[in-house]
Amino acid sequence: MQNKEKILEVVDLRKSYFLGDTEIPILKGISFDVYDGEFISIVGPSGSGKSTLMNLLGCLDRPTSGKIYIRNKDVSSMNDNELSNLRGLEIGFIFQKFNLIPRMNALENVMLPTYANKRKGVDAKEKAISLLKKVGLEDRMHHKPNELSGGQSQRVAIARALINEPSIILADEPTGNLDTKTGDEVMELFQMLNKNKTTIIMITHNNSLAKKTNRIIRILDGKIDVEN
Repeated sequence: MQNKEKILEVVDLRKSYFLGDTEIPILKGISFDVYDGEFISIVGPSGSGKSTLMNLLGCLDRPTSGKIYIRNKDVSSMNDNELSNLRGLEIGFIFQKFNLIPRMNALENVMLPTYANKRKGVDAKEKAISLLKKVGLEDRMHHKPNELSGGQSQRVAIARALINEPSIILADEPTGNLDTKTGDEVMELFQMLNKNKTTIIMITHNNSLAKKTNRIIRILDGKIDVEN
């Protein structure tokens, strides 16, 4: 991977919560790198720390100690406004429950991230239409979430995650609310995006899905158990 750009660097990442004076360690020293164009799965049982790790990678929470670098930028040194800007432009989020806005149609949902952050020179509506075509929903762009199937809703969420051309897509159990067939279709879409050089980090407890990614990082009790 030396000839590829390092997108993400995680160095001795630790996260604890405190219950009174009692420290409860969740992550106990996680280190790994992600390079441009990789498709990585982070796998672990419930309580292993993978969701906490996702929140830290997405700059939704701050670590107790350790460092996260995104495109060589030290995330820990950023203030809240800088973090918000970084999240908006460099990270695309895909969630298990889709998190679409009910009153907005598919096109408006895809455009949503551009209201706060937008790449210069990009026509948000034109880009959103192009992405909905890319995920096979050009005929559903004016439908609201309650008029879409689960698979269609997740495709809208994927298009939304791509709207600002982020460095990394973070997908948290993206097939968890879908039946097996629809989940496989979403994975095929991820694989297609990855072939087009989109960098994806997927959190999952599903080993069969993880095997469809390029690299698996297994988390157990807050540490990396196996990486292959």
